[in-house]
Amino acid sequence: MAIRLEKGQRINLEKSNGSKLTDFCVGCNWGAIVAGGFLGLGKSVQDVDLDLSCVMVDANGNLVDHIYSPLYKREFLARYGMPLGKVDSNEGALHHSGDDLKGDQDGDDGLDNEIITVDLNRVNPNVNQIFFFLNNCGHEDFSQIPYASIRMYEGTPKRVKEIFASYDVAAEPQYKGMTALIMGKIYRRNGDWKFSAIGDAYPDANFCETIKRIVTNYAK
Repeated sequence: MAIRLEKGQRINLEKSNGSKLTDFCVGCNWGAIVAGGFLGLGKSVQDVDLDLSCVMVDANGNLVDHIYSPLYKREFLARYGMPLGKVDSNEGALHHSGDDLKGDQDGDDGLDNEIITVDLNRVNPNVNQIFFFLNNCGHEDFSQIPYASIRMYEGTPKRVKEIFASYDVAAEPQYKGMTALIMGKIYRRNGDWKFSAIGDAYPDANFCETIKRIVTNYAK
């Protein structure tokens, strides 16, 4: 049975049969905002562009590698001293499925809009922690998005074999004004990989601010 993650929860990356979970997907699913319309007539659909990203840091909290959308412009990134976006980590241990700019247009289809595949056996030995986070690139905040969820599962981006853990980010009042969510981290401890659900939301203007926040306040 999948673990329903709660903020601050820590779990071992271990399957029900006792074997280690080393190859899995981290996926995020969300919907567009639908307003108005009676019996489906005259309704408006507002695209929602969320970005699922991750950064990798060493034991001293220094940034080692990253995955975020390649669509961000060089000039914008330069203002924050950030390198260009990419969909693969340096060793190919992590891979991003690509940027979804709209969200589900016709209700929840049960599929993830953006997915990062992970192979822990190929992660750079210098990487001590991997942080996963979500940013809203539009003007709305998380309290306005009808549904959003993040889950870890075995399988591929097109086929879910078994869900290991999930974290719901529903449209809740406490998310009003919040446009960034630090979902959680995978970290090394005594030779094994573990997962910690962070679940902290912030009103960051963009993902560069979120990365700075992670490196400054969470990675040390």
